[in-house]
Amino acid sequence: MSEFLKHIENKIKKNISLEEIKIIDNSSKHAGHKFYSKSKFHLSLQIKSNYLKKKNRISAQREIFHILKPELKEKIHALEIKII
Repeated sequence: MSEFLKHIENKIKKNISLEEIKIIDNSSKHAGHKFYSKSKFHLSLQIKSNYLKKKNRISAQREIFHILKPELKEKIHALEIKII
């Protein structure tokens, strides 16, 4: 796992109570798209969290976006979130 993905995992684990997290880098699938950049990631998060499951979907996703706000400005182009 790349250093950046490990950083994302650790940051989420530090701020949210969760049972499991899986981060998938889908960046290569977007090569050739209009705004594709090798310097930005297309990520898919799969998070198993009883804490987040108690929230509505929008609130849970907002919390994750808030935690990753600096990374979303600089290094993440697209973020898909699935809470299980």
